[in-house]
Amino acid sequence: PMKLNRATRYALYAILELASDPEKHLSATDIASKYDISVNHLVKVLHDLGRARLVGSIRGAGGGHRFIGNPQRTTLFDVVSLFEDFVHEQGPLPEPGTDTEIGQSLGLVLKEIDDIAEATLRSISISTFLKTMLSSK
Repeated sequence: PMKLNRATRYALYAILELASDPEKHLSATDIASKYDISVNHLVKVLHDLGRARLVGSIRGAGGGHRFIGNPQRTTLFDVVSLFEDFVHEQGPLPEPGTDTEIGQSLGLVLKEIDDIAEATLRSISISTFLKTMLSSK
């Protein structure tokens, strides 16, 4: 499976959990305990999702976090791209071997894999994921 950093995976758990019932407010502790993940890391991720205007929060009793994005227009890529780098250019120092014929050809294959992964993430909205992916279980 595609390797995602911890923050990305936590963000997807949180967004999909919250979007599955947009009227409900969940605390970071509620989400963290369901997915057996670190509350401290999740709080940071939820803050980033709040800055991206995908998650809103209310303090106090009965408060918590809820999904405030548009589930038809928000894609998995929108969430993943907040935490993963999808820049396709080589950095200032190319990796050893990339200037060889085989290295360049391998680079093209790896870029194609990245492009396919990105296109797939862009093609799946939050609502599509919740409707189709969860019902296929």
